[in-house]
Amino acid sequence: MRGGEKFVLLAIGVLVIFGVGRNLLHVAEPHETDIPFYSTATSEVARKATDLYRENTCRSCHSLWSLKDVMQSVPAPMLDGIGSLRTESWLYDYLSSPNPQAILPSRLKKKYQMPSFALMPESDRKLLASYLASLRVKDWYLEQTKKDEQEKLTGVDQSK
Repeated sequence: MRGGEKFVLLAIGVLVIFGVGRNLLHVAEPHETDIPFYSTATSEVARKATDLYRENTCRSCHSLWSLKDVMQSVPAPMLDGIGSLRTESWLYDYLSSPNPQAILPSRLKKKYQMPSFALMPESDRKLLASYLASLRVKDWYLEQTKKDEQEKLTGVDQSK
């Protein structure tokens, strides 16, 4: 090996070691961007509400805690942070409406639009509204959440 080749290999090695070390230090630091979503609900409310979420097949259209169904093709709004966008009373009224599209028009095909839960027991609607209102997003992430919801509702790219 010639002197120039040794120098190039040494320089590459130093850069790789520096890059790996920098990334390790960067990963070790806590970042606000890691988990922007949280819930203020008690564990009992969360458990009961997620049971209702499953029983009513909400996951077939909505993601919760950023867990998306791989087969999901419906662009319904994710529910992470919905409590930062809507109040508990608004969510209750929406779930109680015989026609949710009258409150919040949807561009989705009829078969994918939000169904009415007006016939669901009032206590279940209150529980779901309370839980959904507890799903918060950290302030620094709120603007992006609002843009994403608007884009899903209107189909218009909000990043411009």
